[in-house]
Amino acid sequence: MNMNEGIGRHLGELVAFRRDLHAHPELRYEEHRTAGKVASALRALGLSVHTGLAGTGVVGTLRGSGPRAADPDRAIALRADMDALPVAEANGFAHASTVPGRMHACGHDGHTAMLLGGVRLLAEKPDFDGTVHFIFQPAEEGGAGARKMIDEGLLRLFPVRAAFALHNWPALPAGRFGVRVGPIMASANRFEIRVNGRGAHAAQPHTGIDPIPVACAIVSQLQLLVSRSADPLDSAVLTVAQIEAGSTENIIPARAVIKGTCRTLRPDTLQMLVDGLHRVATHVAAAHQASAEVVIRNGYPCTVNDAVQARFMADVMAEVAGEPQVERDIAPAMTAEDFGYILEAVPGAYGFIGNGADGRPGPNLHSPGYDFNDDSLALGASFWDRLARRWFERTPG
Repeated sequence: MNMNEGIGRHLGELVAFRRDLHAHPELRYEEHRTAGKVASALRALGLSVHTGLAGTGVVGTLRGSGPRAADPDRAIALRADMDALPVAEANGFAHASTVPGRMHACGHDGHTAMLLGGVRLLAEKPDFDGTVHFIFQPAEEGGAGARKMIDEGLLRLFPVRAAFALHNWPALPAGRFGVRVGPIMASANRFEIRVNGRGAHAAQPHTGIDPIPVACAIVSQLQLLVSRSADPLDSAVLTVAQIEAGSTENIIPARAVIKGTCRTLRPDTLQMLVDGLHRVATHVAAAHQASAEVVIRNGYPCTVNDAVQARFMADVMAEVAGEPQVERDIAPAMTAEDFGYILEAVPGAYGFIGNGADGRPGPNLHSPGYDFNDDSLALGASFWDRLARRWFERTPG
């Protein structure tokens, strides 16, 4: 490891900060306490602080002491997300959630603490030649907080040449990093299929049109969209997660509703799935004298890493952790991430930092037994410090 030597002085404070956030989780767009603590920490370090974007978003700005630091073309953004999840925590440690039914099950408490550690290191020695905007974002978990911050002027108020983010990754042991060129997180669209039949008494099915077997037939046929319509070398996931129908056991309902998601790494594959949803649902329903309506709710776009910035991120990872600890072409994940909105507007890269323990994978993200591995805080803070300094060193004036 080649971490910043100064991080040791701050590690206890970072751990305490992270565990305090873990004990007091706040859901999307409700991160008032978290945002207040972040803003106070940034002001204490001498940063200019802007609050209120997307309600609870915080942006801290640190300008280096170099001669070209004020040049607007020499600015980058580093981002951490702050929100928790509506998950009941199963852990029994001292910093477990104090709010029933809510917990930091995705490690955003750790992301926030790591970035604040990077702020502290850069603020202690601001001899870099540029400006860093530290984005502490609300509502990543299904609330599209990044898009809302952009809509409210994030990139107009804080224009940048590049943007970067890290997510902890339980499949990687602590001490390791991963990144790749191109898509690293999938797009995610939600769908709803409303199957319309005709209600009847359960003893007289011939007098109605039962939407339940029609819905089952649709679900069965949807499985062929990935297995027989998608390129086997491409990545696509179509999941039916809900079927809702009926109110009692002796009445055939008039409607059944199917809900799910489709996830891809390529826009053309996504369009194939959307077209297939409409085609399969309407034609299968018609074959059974029913009808079907398909509603698509667009979700997060693919998170696509710029080639130059992703390779630069990998180089910094190797410098901090050692080349053997970096997966430069890590497999993409089919989960979705709203940092994709920022990467649609600005070149940048999104990477992973290991969250396993003792050389083994850790508890899954979004699980009741999850916790961020505090052993990653020093490494993550050192990474952010090094990335900002190296970016300005490599960027000509």
